[in-house]
Amino acid sequence: MLKAVGQALFSTGLQNPKFTPGEGKGQDYEVRTYHTTKWVSTTLSGLQLDTALNTGFRRLFNYIQGNNQDKVKVEMTAPVTCMVDPGAGPACETTFTVSFYLPEEHQANPPLPSGSDVFMENRKEFTVYVRTYGGFSNEQMKREELLKLVESLQRDGAAFKDKPYYTAGYDSPFKLTNRRNEVWLFKKEEE
Repeated sequence: MLKAVGQALFSTGLQNPKFTPGEGKGQDYEVRTYHTTKWVSTTLSGLQLDTALNTGFRRLFNYIQGNNQDKVKVEMTAPVTCMVDPGAGPACETTFTVSFYLPEEHQANPPLPSGSDVFMENRKEFTVYVRTYGGFSNEQMKREELLKLVESLQRDGAAFKDKPYYTAGYDSPFKLTNRRNEVWLFKKEEE
């Protein structure tokens, strides 16, 4: 328990999903192709990204602490991602899918969730444009960084999908310096 809390608090040396750096990196973003991997996820609906992230994080943290069918503790990983799928109108609910990457030792045979609000997600290989930024991120910063990424991609003539998009956080709330946050937009495949 202490090790897991320590890892969650200081988030250094955590396993990350593997990716291949892509061609055509802009000066203020990079291109990554993430390999096919399994994630443990939970989905929430609402209007507030930060609220959904907090609730989702708690559900998934319970899962990795052994609240799963095998009663197995799972190592903390990074990043914590949140796929944001905005509703159709300005006051429509957004769907948020908060996810933890499953460590290598659980990729082949992950412990199944015991509750209906947590599920296994098999992410097929995908390519995203990534903008990295520091500091303590909040909903407004995420939105601003996403807009900066959109402007950069438009400037470079890159084909991307504007939704859904991902936010990714690599650090615990207790890490005070050198924080790492990201926003991801899917690359649009040529048709």
